[in-house]
Amino acid sequence: QVRLVESGGGLVQAGGSLRLSCAVSGRTFSPYTVGWFRQAPGKEREFVATTSWSGGSRYYADSVRGRFTISRDDAKNTVYLQMNSLKPEDTAVYYCARSAQWRGVVDGRFSYEYDYWGQGTRVTVSS
Repeated sequence: QVRLVESGGGLVQAGGSLRLSCAVSGRTFSPYTVGWFRQAPGKEREFVATTSWSGGSRYYADSVRGRFTISRDDAKNTVYLQMNSLKPEDTAVYYCARSAQWRGVVDGRFSYEYDYWGQGTRVTVSS
């Protein structure tokens, strides 16, 4: 059974930074795609960032590109989301997700490509 547990959320002032972590347990971490999504109050869940199993391909939503960085440490079975220059509009519950091995290579930007989800961690950015 695959399990994902996010941590690192909290309250931060605009312009500040946070690093989210997603610990993956269960089956082998690689070669799955992992991604971060977020859902703000009253809005649909949206894509934030994704990295391929090799870490060679990374994609970001336009709204976070240049401010957020996704990375993964396979030795620790953990994926990170470094968030800098945070804005109030970044306020949301952030979820990490992992695709199933049977899917093979996926785009990574669409929630339907992911089979396992964490419970989410809340990020609040005050103005």
